[in-house]
Amino acid sequence: MKPPKRLQPLIDEGMVDAVLRQLMSGKEATVYVVRCGDEVRCAKVYKEANQRSFHQAVSYQEGRRVKNSRQARAMEKGSRYGRQMAEEAWQNAEVDALYRLAAAGVRVPRPFICFEGVLLMELVTDAGGNAAPRLNDVELTEATALDYHAQLLRQVVLMLCAGVVHGDLSEYNILVDALGPVIIDLPQAVDAAGNNNAGAMLERDVDNLATYFGRFAPQLAHSQYGKEIWGLYQAGLLKPDTPLTGRIKEDKRPADVGAVIQAIQLAEKEEEERQRRMLMAE
Repeated sequence: MKPPKRLQPLIDEGMVDAVLRQLMSGKEATVYVVRCGDEVRCAKVYKEANQRSFHQAVSYQEGRRVKNSRQARAMEKGSRYGRQMAEEAWQNAEVDALYRLAAAGVRVPRPFICFEGVLLMELVTDAGGNAAPRLNDVELTEATALDYHAQLLRQVVLMLCAGVVHGDLSEYNILVDALGPVIIDLPQAVDAAGNNNAGAMLERDVDNLATYFGRFAPQLAHSQYGKEIWGLYQAGLLKPDTPLTGRIKEDKRPADVGAVIQAIQLAEKEEEERQRRMLMAE
């Protein structure tokens, strides 16, 4: 096929020899199957920010590292330069997460390089060597659903032990190869220790899995694996092989309203002080 404009720089640099076909188009990128020497890989071409339906919410950007304080201030102000830096951070988040998770043993596509807004990575294939289907397109029995759910919970735990929360995990961004589920699409991944929303995102990811697999294995529908996993993580007790039950003990102690109000007031004061320091720096 005729190479898309965004892939031409990779062809010019000798990173890609030919574009074979479009594989899929999603809310944040279009993926192509490409040939690189003797290997067939995939090239993920990120869409421009104004073309994506998945917006870069502040909750996802929190805790992401930038090169310097000037870039951080520009991103907070939303200037043209700041938007450019936010876009780079958005793309780099997936590359960083893939390398980090692959090193931790998580089943993700192997990344090769991100160049000019294009991520070149491994093409995940099924037993026949064809592009692996999404989980949503695979026929499941109850036994297979339970097996895949257990595998994915272990992947989520491995990710969290590596300090990463997917943030948008569902049946639409999980592929199924010959060995089972492979997690994809990580530009919205967040740092578990550096993002105040990480716990809620982790629970939502795990709840999404329970809801989907619960269609085939109803016993999963009311499980509480997300709360259990995050609770173990916060307590410093989570390990890759930690046994999970899907149940948690409810805390029936009355809420300390005074402590909550005090924490809110402290956060407000810290924000006011941060804004004051930014103004002084300018």
